[in-house]
Order: sequence, then C-alpha cells, then structure tokens
Amino acid sequence: MSLAEPQERAVKKTVALAGATGLVGRSILEWLLADPSVQSVHVLARRKPRVAHARITCHIVDFAALSPLPPVDEVYLALGTTIKVAGSQAAFRAVDFDANLAVARAALAAGARRCGLVSAMGANPKSSVFYNRVKGELEEALAQLPFEGIVIARPSLLLGDRAALGQPERPLEKVSAVFGKILGPLVPANYRAIAAAEVARALLARTPSAEGRVVVLSGEMQRQ
Repeated sequence: MSLAEPQERAVKKTVALAGATGLVGRSILEWLLADPSVQSVHVLARRKPRVAHARITCHIVDFAALSPLPPVDEVYLALGTTIKVAGSQAAFRAVDFDANLAVARAALAAGARRCGLVSAMGANPKSSVFYNRVKGELEEALAQLPFEGIVIARPSLLLGDRAALGQPERPLEKVSAVFGKILGPLVPANYRAIAAAEVARALLARTPSAEGRVVVLSGEMQRQ
C-alpha cells in the first residue's frame, strides 16, 4: 500500500496521536498533516511537539489522569521508552503499557473506531523478556477493547535521527544499521532495521480501513 490511498479519501476525519515527539510518532504526525482527508490532529503529550501547524491541537497531559478527549475518528499510539531511560521496570510499564492503554480507552470513549499501535518485534505476553512481555500485554489489552479495527505494527530495530529529537541514541539500533548495510539481503526481512518513516507509512495505510485485529510484521512494512 502507498500513502496515496489515505490521501485520496474524501471524508474528513479527526485523529488523536500519542507519542508525537518520538521517532515513529513524529513521522506519523508528518504523514497525517500531509493527508488532506485529516481535518485535525489532537496531539497528546507531556511536552509540546516541535512541529507547528494549523491543524494540530496540542494537549499537554498527565497520562495517569487523562481528561475526556474531543470527538475523534482514529487514534494512533506511539508512546514508548526504554528501561534505561525510564529508570525502572515499573516506570517503563507506566509509559509503554499504562499510558498507551489510557489513551486508547479515552479515544474509544470519544468515538474512535480504529486504533493503530506501534509495538515491537517479539511482542508476546508470555515472553520471559520483560520488554517483549509488556509489549505483548498491551497488544492483548487493546484487543479486548471494542474497536472496529486495530492495526499492530511490530517493527524491528528502528532507523532515524534520535539526536534531532533530543533522545539518547540506542546502541543496538546503530549496530543493526551498520550490519544491515554490510549484510543487506542476507538478513531476513523481519530482522532488518527499518526506518521509522516506513513504520508510520505502513500503519497509516492500513488503519483507516482495518477490520478486526491486524498484525503487520517488520518485513511487510519495508518499501517494496
């Protein structure tokens, strides 16, 4: 699918986005603003995003105590951190699980019919790896909510300029990028590092028409 598809939709819609200051979230916001079918974007964040636009309404929020949202048609969840940055497993879970789920519930109450989630390769609620387990538990929790459609993107390690966002670089992402250039097609598609913009593009191409639960693996998100 290409981004031409969501851009061609005539029906104007209102979208909620959590995580717009992150690597994938920033790309989601940029794609949404480039889509003429999007009437407005309600950005939920702890700090104001650097992107300014007439169609953006920024809500500086406490994700642990969200106020009711204005009416929305779709919601995109791109909140995420690392245990190192968060400081503890509990603090990590508060962002990656609790905050995302709170936004989903608030968007559903505001009329959202579909949800797009940035998850991770290896997400599994039964995983022995804490990071993967929390990601999997979030997927399962969202699946219990009565959205008409939910799209779950499970990217591999992400490529993008974290420094430009004021975020610390992640060593594994840098290493993966180097090996990806050296080994190229020898690396299975689902394990190749992927550009954050590609994840955003894939999520936005599928979510508006999704029915039921759709999982998109990293290899499927790579531009063909």
